[in-house]
Amino acid sequence: MKNILIITIALFISNTSYSQQKVVEDSISVSGNCSMCKRRIETAIMAQNGVKYAEWNVKTKKLFIAYREDKISAEEVHKAIAAAGHDTDLIKTEDLVYSDLPFCCLYRDHDPHGPNGEEQHER
Repeated sequence: MKNILIITIALFISNTSYSQQKVVEDSISVSGNCSMCKRRIETAIMAQNGVKYAEWNVKTKKLFIAYREDKISAEEVHKAIAAAGHDTDLIKTEDLVYSDLPFCCLYRDHDPHGPNGEEQHER
């Protein structure tokens, strides 16, 4: 009887722990322009503990992400992206970090790639 009680308690604890490992799937608006931005955004967020999947779409400016909410919060996700130099719909990156991005990645005032995704050169 005592063994059954111990096993029941152990199963309850393991089920409770497992249920806390919920994976959140979300999409976040992230500013950027090009494939270099894509690589930077995805690399920055995938380096975070608990992030299982991240893919940023250059055209829609949406980051599709899956993460374990017991390892990383939504706010921490936004902070990691902003630390890499990209604004999200909740957090704006610091100007000093933004200004260190390559010219083609500067998204706030213009898109140096133009409407067709090709880099525009000053004449």
